Amino acid sequence: MAREPTRHPCAPCQRPWTRAIAQPRSISIVEDSRLIVGAATDPGPVREANEDTVYHDVVANPIAGDLLVLAVADGMGGYQRGEVASSMAVDALRDRFTTADTSDVVVLLKQAFRQANESIFNGGSAAGEHNMMGTTLVAGVVKDMDLAIGNIGDSRAYLVRARILNQITNDHSLVAEQVAMGAMTHDEARGSHHKNIITRALGHRERVDVDIFELTLLPDDRLLFSTDGLHDHLEDDEMTTILLTMSPEDAAKEMVDRAIRAGSTDNVTALCVWAAPVSVLDAPPAAAPAEARMNLLLTALVLLGLVIFIAIVGYIVLAT
Repeated sequence: MAREPTRHPCAPCQRPWTRAIAQPRSISIVEDSRLIVGAATDPGPVREANEDTVYHDVVANPIAGDLLVLAVADGMGGYQRGEVASSMAVDALRDRFTTADTSDVVVLLKQAFRQANESIFNGGSAAGEHNMMGTTLVAGVVKDMDLAIGNIGDSRAYLVRARILNQITNDHSLVAEQVAMGAMTHDEARGSHHKNIITRALGHRERVDVDIFELTLLPDDRLLFSTDGLHDHLEDDEMTTILLTMSPEDAAKEMVDRAIRAGSTDNVTALCVWAAPVSVLDAPPAAAPAEARMNLLLTALVLLGLVIFIAIVGYIVLAT
């Protein structure tokens, strides 16, 4: 269903973890890595309301253990219905992992998506198309260094490993299907007037299938969760460079800013994660340039003095 292109006159709901730029987090996972998380979201230059929701937190559960839960949702629907749907999706995700009755993360992730879909459907589409609301949702859960990702819609999860960016998730959109069939190139899809038509979303039908992806994070991996307001306007090389050269917090802010400068008129959201090697974090800071130059100068003076001393001693020996 196409997203609403109109401006929404009402201010967004005030929830500290859904609207403002999220605070960076540093989470110990295993001895040789530490996960550092940062996020940013912006309504963009056109829309008054932000229908995107971004969430990250460590959820402690006596059965499942400590889990890092990550989520980005892009709501759709008229007159604030989109932001209600995206917030409901994240609420369901967080609640399911808080009350987990199994340690199987994939099972919990599927249950969370199903519960989110039921809640949104019952609150909207079940009452008729005039009340329809929906949302995309890409969510990740990290246990130890094992990552499970669930996805519905065209919000994305990316992995940067060995300095190469790979898209983990598959878009559930009309243009993505056309690209998969060879009827359209990626560049044509990006410029298509139909790029906002998605084929799968939470809340549109009574039942919905969720894609699940599993992988093990390695030290120095980077993750990016984003809405289409961001990845539709930035090139892969640009996102890769930002992720590799900035902290997660700064990277998220920079990508959101660049997407807006590149012409995005949608809500824009980025959630970034770095599996930072502890050896890098614990390394002593590099000397400042001025300090390094001073050290070099002192070393040169000492060597010069030594050379002069040797020359003087040699002259005295020869003279005697």
